[in-house]
Amino acid sequence: MTIPITMITGFLGSGKTTLILNLIPQLPKTYRLALIKNEFGDVAVDSQLASSAAISGVTELLNGCICCNLVGSLGDALEELRTSQSPDRIMIETSGSAFPATLAMEINRITKETSHYNLDGVISVIDVENWKGYEDTSMTAKMQAKYTDLLVLNKWENVDERALDVVIDRIGDLELDVPTPRQKSNKGWVDKDVLLGLDAKLSKLEMGSEKGEEHSHEHNHDHQSEVEVLSITLSSSNTTNGLDLNALNKFLQSPPKDEVYRIKGIVYTLEAPSSSTGEVATPPPRFGFPGRYILNWAFGRWTFTGVPFTDSNGSATDEPVARLTIVTARFESTKWKKRIECGEFISISGKAEEEVKLSDLVSYVVLN
Repeated sequence: MTIPITMITGFLGSGKTTLILNLIPQLPKTYRLALIKNEFGDVAVDSQLASSAAISGVTELLNGCICCNLVGSLGDALEELRTSQSPDRIMIETSGSAFPATLAMEINRITKETSHYNLDGVISVIDVENWKGYEDTSMTAKMQAKYTDLLVLNKWENVDERALDVVIDRIGDLELDVPTPRQKSNKGWVDKDVLLGLDAKLSKLEMGSEKGEEHSHEHNHDHQSEVEVLSITLSSSNTTNGLDLNALNKFLQSPPKDEVYRIKGIVYTLEAPSSSTGEVATPPPRFGFPGRYILNWAFGRWTFTGVPFTDSNGSATDEPVARLTIVTARFESTKWKKRIECGEFISISGKAEEEVKLSDLVSYVVLN
């Protein structure tokens, strides 16, 4: 019996993880869903959320694009999940940079070689609210919308009817081979019967075929130069220190949508942080000690989610006070790097002498 594979693609902050997390409660309690996540940076944020939501196993492919330099790792990741988890289905959540057709061809190659899997469908999540902002500059976003079996229109509730029609028209201009089904989400929720069991047109795509060669030519576009990535680590010798929330909130409110696309990371704060909607996260479990939170920011909106400590004693051990990955538009990272280095946004609460340490700037595409 083969294991169906569902691939979820979509540009930065489109809502891929939310779609998966909303699918899980719809599945039978005995259903075993395994997940492969591809991200840039060294902060595996979404996988921590996913692994706490009844997913049988999570494999992370970090610091690279799954359709380029990490494509050779896919077979090993699939085999590890197949043998250790015996899943009923494997979902692959790509980074925002991935070209779905290249990945589909690799899955088809592995399927033909092993007979263990079948590509059940490719789903592309479209951020309707922000599509107009990156569609003009990102070949990747266009390819994700073009090579797919289902388009999920996400965040359409945040725009008027005219703006939604414009996005649909622009997608229609991509010269799709056949009309692709579209489905509006309900704040990231789509019925499982819509998402699973798709008529996967990409399941027959192979390298060497006419369509495969056509896509291979398109993939030569250097999509890894479309964005830049900053990795930030702020350390403290005192495990009772927390991040300065006032400075952090100033940072989260500052970036224009066309300069910073995504901010993800793990932070420690002495007070419960608030999301952009005003919702307050769970307070720290111990008074006088920081709580541990996942920050998820996209296009001016953000959430904080409380997560367990790294040890059973309820302390931060030696984990940094903040580990963040920031994805900017091309040529915008230098400005934000300088502002962060001067301590304007990232600092220890009440500890001006603490030093912000930034890793070397890298310039491959995105995080998801």
